[in-house]
Amino acid sequence: MAGFLTRRLLTMIPLIIGITLITFIVIHLAPGGPAEVETEMSLKASAQARENLKKLYGLDKPLHVQYLDWLKRFVYFDFGTSFVDGRPVVKKIMERIPITITINLLSMLLIFIVAVPIGVLSATKQYSLFDKITTVFVFIGFATPTFWLALLLMILFGVKLGWLPISGIQSLNVSGMSALELLFDRAQHLILPVFIAAFGGIAGFSRYTRSNMLEVIRQDYIRTAKAKGLSERDVVYKHALRNALMPIVTILGLSVPGLIGGSVIFETIFAIPGMGQLFYASTMARDYPTIMGILVIGAFLTLIGNLLADIAYAVVDPRVKLK
Repeated sequence: MAGFLTRRLLTMIPLIIGITLITFIVIHLAPGGPAEVETEMSLKASAQARENLKKLYGLDKPLHVQYLDWLKRFVYFDFGTSFVDGRPVVKKIMERIPITITINLLSMLLIFIVAVPIGVLSATKQYSLFDKITTVFVFIGFATPTFWLALLLMILFGVKLGWLPISGIQSLNVSGMSALELLFDRAQHLILPVFIAAFGGIAGFSRYTRSNMLEVIRQDYIRTAKAKGLSERDVVYKHALRNALMPIVTILGLSVPGLIGGSVIFETIFAIPGMGQLFYASTMARDYPTIMGILVIGAFLTLIGNLLADIAYAVVDPRVKLK
């Protein structure tokens, strides 16, 4: 295990460098730079003023020199300072990453808790009314745009019924709340964002689980288990489910990038001060250091998610050896 982890961690280094190189080039080749964005609303801004801003930000240097400068700082986990407010990028990200990770972990937990039982029941009761209803739910889940569903739920539960807050992560009067009230208030604010983040995943993973379960329960060893007189519950949950979960564990790990990318949508809609909202604002302002910092953190979390998926795969299936 130790050797496997060491090799996987070492292989992340060239991957991170490759990701940062491609990202750096794409960002800097995109139309409109920070100097143009900062001066576009000022009619008095001259061409010389834009050149001075580029020199101030170091954007007057050749692209490969800029990248090497960025890479040298990255070795020391220094992403530079933001073009927008001059604050260290690391500090801005560290302030925002906990809420983004919390929402994504809660949404993945919700996906696993809801999707797996739905998929198992759909497979064991194939073509039943429950299976048909969940199939319709899956199609709705795939076809529903996230931002549209978020707006509908905000109007229903926030505006019409007044049950849930529709923006931010805490109320304005938190200073007078007890710890329990603060926890309840935070949970209320996270219900809609977590549900929106998990909605598409529940539809997809329930379908994956159903498909894998159908394949497994048709295997010879399942028929043998039934012939030996084992109960339906033991056959499904002790013999079939464990094997059906193996590909799902891998897909869960590979879904981490999608969840982080989806943070941009729901954090912007619900005004949640997380990495997604910061990434959107930084992109609009062409804040290159902050954009690079967020993308590197996202790439690192993605690689860690894949590594955890491989480890979980070996835990679920003892026949798999980590070499």
